[in-house]
Amino acid sequence: MSLNILVIGGVALGPKAAARAKRLLPDANITLIDQGTYISYGGCGIPYFVGGDVADMNGLRTTVAGVVRDEAFFSELKGVKAICHTRALSIDRKAKSVLVENTKTGEQSQMPYDKLVIATGSSPRIPPIPGTDLKNVTSVTCLEAAKAIQEQCAARQIGHAVIIGAGFIGLEMAVALADMWGIEVTVIEMMDHVLPAQLCSNFAQMAKKDLEDLGVHVLCGEAVKELKGDENGAVCQVVTNKRVIDADQVIFSIGVTPNDKIAAEAGILCHPRGGIMVNSHMQTSDPDIYAGGDVVVVRNLISGDFSFLPLGSMANRQGRVIGTNLGGGQATFEGVVGSWCVKLNEMYASGAGLTLRQAKAAGFDAIEVSVEGADKAHFYPGHTNASINLVVDQKSRRVLGVQGMSTDGSAIKARTDAVAALLQSSKPTLNEVSNLEVCYAPPFAGAMDIINAAANVADNVVSGIHKGISPDEFVKLWDERAENNYYFIDFRPEKAGKPIEERHPGEYLALALEDFNARKGEIPTDRPVAVVCNTGTRAFEAQLKMRELGIDSVNVEGGFIALRKRGDDEKF
Repeated sequence: MSLNILVIGGVALGPKAAARAKRLLPDANITLIDQGTYISYGGCGIPYFVGGDVADMNGLRTTVAGVVRDEAFFSELKGVKAICHTRALSIDRKAKSVLVENTKTGEQSQMPYDKLVIATGSSPRIPPIPGTDLKNVTSVTCLEAAKAIQEQCAARQIGHAVIIGAGFIGLEMAVALADMWGIEVTVIEMMDHVLPAQLCSNFAQMAKKDLEDLGVHVLCGEAVKELKGDENGAVCQVVTNKRVIDADQVIFSIGVTPNDKIAAEAGILCHPRGGIMVNSHMQTSDPDIYAGGDVVVVRNLISGDFSFLPLGSMANRQGRVIGTNLGGGQATFEGVVGSWCVKLNEMYASGAGLTLRQAKAAGFDAIEVSVEGADKAHFYPGHTNASINLVVDQKSRRVLGVQGMSTDGSAIKARTDAVAALLQSSKPTLNEVSNLEVCYAPPFAGAMDIINAAANVADNVVSGIHKGISPDEFVKLWDERAENNYYFIDFRPEKAGKPIEERHPGEYLALALEDFNARKGEIPTDRPVAVVCNTGTRAFEAQLKMRELGIDSVNVEGGFIALRKRGDDEKF
């Protein structure tokens, strides 16, 4: 007797699991249902459709051969019966049946199963504030909403858009609206910086500057209290705890919540914070029911905690695992290290593992180190300066996380991916990352790759050889120099720092590293000293020389390149 497999949800994981199972079980009866109009699309591509990088919405729904993945595609080519406009209402585990409803007619019916896959995804989180039901207030987590926004942009119906939330989708939408359509955009983030769950404060300031260079207004540490409407019931103002902003379009992007209600009501084990619990085979507490994608929680391989990670890439990998196991295999999905990447304006960012904040919350005695360096050999034309951040446990020297930023997305993603692979397969130490073997040729990297250099700097910090401070701390020292009496020394070639010295005599000294021995007598011994150079390397050399003279100092990580990326160089 043929196996009867029912899949609830048809965006990412559902189609992957269904198609994989059908390949392994050609005689199985596999049915996929979804409550929406569109199935099997790249939801992460929505901002790029709105922004015009993807010219047609169907581009998010096609195969690499250009074939649209609709109901007919799955039925005729994949052998999977796909039914849209069908909402799953409840699961009867004893009878092995799912009550479904046609969203157009309201007609209800029972659909039996031998094996069930729950791929119900997630829903946008909307805060309980007045005005969320006004016209032109939306989120963009589905194709229907994306199409509506794109049509409004094309019709020039949006003058000022306010995006609430500075996560991936929020920032990608901000760039899409501002860059392609010339719309005035304001991003409001309740936390103290953009991408608060992904980026360190230093890199977040670089991301903010990159967005502001495009004309996007970025407001952090600000909470939305109310949306106000006009006489037609359309949104016209956003009220925060600090100001009132005019707006004719509001987009919520403050995260999503797993659609686990149908599972919880059926008695399937869910996490207290939301999301279905699954084992490494992606089985729920009912062995005949599998789940994956946005609706489940997964184990973080570094912290050991359970994480909610709504990413299309993970959903596709899990979908294959489920499909394999439905076909009699023993595939496993052990957990995640949370790898991610995002395109901003001119900058790209990526990361994997834990941020400093997350590492400390997980109980690690962690520090972070940021470095600046060339993504290619420094002598090769066209090299750019990349930023790398490593999070390290001081006691064990274990690397816990990595972040990167660059104007070359492929270059920074490659470095992040290399460390992500280590994080996933082992507990890498600084020694392993310092000696990580990566491909080398001048058009691709320096002989000492920036990822190796980042580990070397972190090793110097943990060993007590290097005393670095973040750009945030350096800027604070500069702003409060009248009170703290710090003296600042610039070890770049003298012409670079001389104009600053002339503007701030008695506070700032331009002293080329090559002239250190001849001019070391100019360094004060009765004041605290902060040193800087272009990337931090020359200043570190000077820091060691000063230590031999009994002069302690702090060195800003990333130097003036980091300060410039943040927009802080103008302070000097």
